[in-house]
Amino acid sequence: MIKTYLFLIGAIFFEVAGTMLLPVSQNFTKIIPTSLLIIFYCSAFYLLTFVVNKLPIAIVYATWSGLGIFTIAILGYIIFKQTLAWQGILGLFLIVIGVILVNAYSLKTI
Repeated sequence: MIKTYLFLIGAIFFEVAGTMLLPVSQNFTKIIPTSLLIIFYCSAFYLLTFVVNKLPIAIVYATWSGLGIFTIAILGYIIFKQTLAWQGILGLFLIVIGVILVNAYSLKTI
């Protein structure tokens, strides 16, 4: 089970890395960021294929997208100096709480 969650964390990392390269690729006109973006996204989906064999897809997708959104928002603030209203920050923390609840209570049914 730990290996499955490590694959899920890896998939989240690669998806976040690919998404962070979207603005850097400048509409896919920069070859190196675009190539890395493609590699990262493909790696994320490759790792997800192992995870969905062990966990319900609803749990996998909720965790993958929820933690990805949270991480991208934090990195957007740090790297690209983007801002969020307090309501947005609250929403991000609610997403994380939701991911924790979904995973905590789904383990009892697996």
